[in-house]
Amino acid sequence: MELIETTEKIDRALLVSVDTGDFDAESSLAELFELVESAGAEPVASISQKLDRPDTATCVGSGKLIEIKEYCEAEEIDLLIFDCELTPTQIRNIEQETDVRVVDRTTLILDIFSQRARSKEGKLQVELAQLKYSLPRLTGKGIALSRLGGGIGTRGPGETKLETDKRHIRRRMETVKAQLKDVESHRAELRRRREKNSVITVAIVGYTNAGKSTLMNYLTEAGVLAEDKLFATLDPTSRSLKLPEGVTVMLIDTVGFVRRLPHHLVEAFKSTLEEAAQADIILNVCDISSEEAQLHLSVTRDLLKELGCGDTPIINVLNKCDLLTERVEEIDLGTSVRISAKSGEGIDKLLKAIEDNLPVRVKKVKILVPFSDAGLIAEIRKSATLISEEYTADGILAEAIIDEKFWHRVRDYAQD
Repeated sequence: MELIETTEKIDRALLVSVDTGDFDAESSLAELFELVESAGAEPVASISQKLDRPDTATCVGSGKLIEIKEYCEAEEIDLLIFDCELTPTQIRNIEQETDVRVVDRTTLILDIFSQRARSKEGKLQVELAQLKYSLPRLTGKGIALSRLGGGIGTRGPGETKLETDKRHIRRRMETVKAQLKDVESHRAELRRRREKNSVITVAIVGYTNAGKSTLMNYLTEAGVLAEDKLFATLDPTSRSLKLPEGVTVMLIDTVGFVRRLPHHLVEAFKSTLEEAAQADIILNVCDISSEEAQLHLSVTRDLLKELGCGDTPIINVLNKCDLLTERVEEIDLGTSVRISAKSGEGIDKLLKAIEDNLPVRVKKVKILVPFSDAGLIAEIRKSATLISEEYTADGILAEAIIDEKFWHRVRDYAQD
């Protein structure tokens, strides 16, 4: 029997931007192109309009809407994606006028989250965010969710929104919240265990698509998904890393940040982002080859402040330095290290910077242990980090890295 291969049709998308002067519309639109590609659609072209404020009925002006409709008919556009958040009324009106499915920026991001989530927590967070966003949009839906099946904006709970009422969605939200609490409790227990065992955590954060997962893979061979797509990593991954001087830290890869990420999405992913908030050191990774590297670093730093990371040591990791065609001025935002997570250039400097910012509870000591207490060396091997040991006439001369809880055992033997 002959097998017939079928390939899923890729939506042809027209991107629409309304420039009100409240943000850099050109840069945001460029980012939207990447988001659309990450979601699996084909961004065919974009149309922009400058307005003092979006039209309450159709977001764009009536003349621009006619232009959009004509373009969609001429180019066989399947999907209109607006670089802003639309109201249910705006979506309905635009769809009625153009006869093309409409999604907004938030729906697009949620769709990517839905595709990328792998862990139970990630999937629950995505569903909660989708439910919260869909609740006020149950009424007034046009063709956006009238067809079952695939396509941007129709994944997850979106497939059954028309068949559910607000009471059912609220019940489901409560169930998801309860399940998330259980998952968060488990994560908190793991965190308490790490703290009890004096595990030092280093969180890798940064603008999405900056190379965080590639860096994680290079340092730990973790095998984290590393693709040239926005939001390739949605779930946190933890791996241990032994630094050159012997200290072992826990590296945590986190979901990428993005400009104009709605606050309700940040809240929905709060427990994932808390991995960064609870870390001892934060690596703020950015793509130094991007013209907007400075902005990307600033966006991430602002979000970290919102999460309460103001007192945490932050190392700015300027990644993809191998892609620079010419020398650019050093970005002066505190401690900065230039690396290439792909080739390994600058990794030694990065590891040194991490060691320089280790919390004070860890210290490197030189001790002379008498032979009568030689068992202490075995304890250090088990509970701390033994760098070197030498048998002398006076005892065992050792160099070790210990935490403050272990200090009381060795302080009598400390050498100047």
